[in-house]
Amino acid sequence: MSDLVVALGLLLVIEGVAYCLIPTQMRDMARRIQAMPDGTLRAVGLVAAVFGVALVWLVRH
Repeated sequence: MSDLVVALGLLLVIEGVAYCLIPTQMRDMARRIQAMPDGTLRAVGLVAAVFGVALVWLVRH
């Protein structure tokens, strides 16, 4: 459970730094994501999730 909290904290740090350093680009990216078709967004999300699971698995083993 503590690993999950650490991971969520790290996610917030990375996102916070991005919004702090490059707010205009983050806003533009949010607009582009909003304009993406659902299928594309699902595919990108699935690829990101699989990559994340693989990365965690590699680090743990």
